[in-house]
Amino acid sequence: MTSTAPRTPHDPPAEPAAGPAAVTLADVHKAYGTTRAVDGVSLTVGRGEFFGLLGPNGAGKTTLVEIMEGQRRADSGTVTVLGESPWPRNTALLPRLGVQTQSSAFFVRLTAREHLVTMAALYRCDAAAAERALASVGLTEQGDTRVDDLSGGQRQRLAIASALVHDPELIFLDEPTAALDPQARRSLWQVLRDLKGAGRTIVYTTHHLDEAEALCDRVAIMVEGKVAALDSPGRLIAASSPTTRLLVPADRLTADRARAIPGVDRVTEEGGSIVLETLTSGQVLAAVDEIAGLQGVQTRTASLEDVYLALTGTGTGAPQP
Repeated sequence: MTSTAPRTPHDPPAEPAAGPAAVTLADVHKAYGTTRAVDGVSLTVGRGEFFGLLGPNGAGKTTLVEIMEGQRRADSGTVTVLGESPWPRNTALLPRLGVQTQSSAFFVRLTAREHLVTMAALYRCDAAAAERALASVGLTEQGDTRVDDLSGGQRQRLAIASALVHDPELIFLDEPTAALDPQARRSLWQVLRDLKGAGRTIVYTTHHLDEAEALCDRVAIMVEGKVAALDSPGRLIAASSPTTRLLVPADRLTADRARAIPGVDRVTEEGGSIVLETLTSGQVLAAVDEIAGLQGVQTRTASLEDVYLALTGTGTGAPQP
């Protein structure tokens, strides 16, 4: 028998820890003509929290992050970042922020190390800051490689290092694993885990729900400019469905026989499997074992992706305003 249950290693409280917040948004609105890109969003990001912002294209994520970063002005509401208002462009606040975007710019003719030394100089940091940033994302061995010659995954690491080089208090990561192959994406996960382990405060957007489930302390799921759900991944999953799905090869168990098993709430067919839904998986697994054995049986519980799809539908939408 195999299990595909999601692994949620922690289940933090629904609210950030007490103390000064890194980000506070209160009834924030932003419209483009008749389109309400951000529609009454209120949330708090605690210091040291890894906070995920999820939603389909057009949900308002990018606009909301740009408002937090001070790149865009909210139409109304209150925005406080590290105790300051980010708008108008706050020159005292900017050095306290680190920003990685999907379109991060590089000095492509420089080596990775030279690029970071240049970035460090812009923040009046010494060359040692560049070395620390290289090490923090696992690029020390590629320090003398020209940016042009780095792989896609290494460039993403360099983009994150560029956001870290001046040791910011708050980091914004926008789809840091976008367009990476599975191996490079998993490798970058460790970089993100290390940042989290170091107590960094991170606001992070992604379309990879397994990634958000594994990394984030809390997530906000946005739909049409509003926050449709806000909690830890574990709590959102638990609230969505306590049901376990058992997939039994169809040549081992008929649908009629499955329906007769005590504790089975629903039976459907999926591909070559009979799918049993139950709240008492242990009892039902024992019955399946007695009838057909457990060879080839799979168990599945709800995941953050299930929660996301229930709130957003297919997960597709109009282009981001």
